[in-house]
Amino acid sequence: MVNTKIRVLARVVAHPGKEEKLKALLLEIVEATRKEPGCITYELLQSPAIPTEFAFVAEWESEQAWRVHLDSAHIQQAFLEGEELFASPPDIRHYVLLA
Repeated sequence: MVNTKIRVLARVVAHPGKEEKLKALLLEIVEATRKEPGCITYELLQSPAIPTEFAFVAEWESEQAWRVHLDSAHIQQAFLEGEELFASPPDIRHYVLLA
């Protein structure tokens, strides 16, 4: 059986002084995303050493499920609302498990 699951790592950095606003925005999308078909895990992390830095660690049943997530209304809205909060564009990468 072929493993179609993927892992996603997404790094988001807030402008200094806007980390609390960005954190609130990111927390809003967590529960909705966890209910999406194909979502296995979806975690939001914040760096204790660099409080402006956040990361999502997620596992999806397939790349297709993840792509549907990226096109979802709540994610598209978060990208729009986050534009003034992001210090740089989100760095989103996906991987397949090898071992």
